[in-house]
Amino acid sequence: MNQSANALVYCAGGGIGDSLIASLVARALRSRFSHVDALTLPAHRETLERVPDLDGVLVDDGDEDALVRSLRTRKYDACIVTWATSRTARVAQRAGIPVRVGQARRLYSWRFTKRVPVRSELGDVTSHWSQIVLDYARALGCDTADAAPRFIPANDDRAKADQLLASLSLMNGEFVILHPTNAIASQRGIWPAQGWARLARAFREEFDAHVLLTGSHDDIAINANILRDAQDEQVIDIAGKIGIGAFGALAQRARLFAGITTGSMHVAAAVGAPTLGIFPFQTDTPERWAPIGAHTAIVRASYPCRPGERKETCPDYACIANLDVPRIVTAARSLLPE
Repeated sequence: MNQSANALVYCAGGGIGDSLIASLVARALRSRFSHVDALTLPAHRETLERVPDLDGVLVDDGDEDALVRSLRTRKYDACIVTWATSRTARVAQRAGIPVRVGQARRLYSWRFTKRVPVRSELGDVTSHWSQIVLDYARALGCDTADAAPRFIPANDDRAKADQLLASLSLMNGEFVILHPTNAIASQRGIWPAQGWARLARAFREEFDAHVLLTGSHDDIAINANILRDAQDEQVIDIAGKIGIGAFGALAQRARLFAGITTGSMHVAAAVGAPTLGIFPFQTDTPERWAPIGAHTAIVRASYPCRPGERKETCPDYACIANLDVPRIVTAARSLLPE
């Protein structure tokens, strides 16, 4: 395959963190392809538009026939499908892309010209997801030694972050970002607030800084409960007030980002913020989903969950209510200069 060839990374699935990590495949493909685009979900577009390893970002909006026609006109030489489903495999084939790389051991895997076994399905429980998705690029003889995602906020993102800080009278003040929610939190409606409230107060006291609670519009009610329990005017909720680009710009200015594992954690690490990933569930796999960056750390689960309990079905989220605040604060302190 010549250096002028065009490639597509089809990463339409999972969360923002999945697509950001999948962008590493684009970096690896640069060794053999001159132009690399991403095809992703509408909600992930803003994230990938800020990844410098990509030349363009296309959106899979659900209209398969229109998508296939669009891809045909772009004449891609190769496509790597990092989030394989029967539909994504079919789209790549129908688009006439000659080299198609995707997951092995699936009923639809015959649609791929190169089939890659996923390590996690073969008993590997320690490899980071970045290495698992890079296996797809390796199937084409491409790789990268730098497995840290990149995210570069635009000038408009920085302006929006500045506007938010100005409205909070924090343009010249120090602040810590605390992200207390993930998709499960807002979906089930039983997310405890008291553990995060204790952590917010501890951060404010330890670092003598304001604590900004982040999240989406869906998290506003949860963050309101945390504010109520924290009872500290220097703990401020900004859930739903900025997009992912402005969040990245905000994280660049923060003393620290700490939070449960979400796409926000991966974005914070990608912009260079000191980033602490909190993995409260015994079923979490921090080796696989730890933030990647120059200044990162993780805190593993310590609460003794009941055997067989899963975060999707847990009846009370006691591990969240009983966060090990001293251990989290110690880990956060280790990320910062003396």
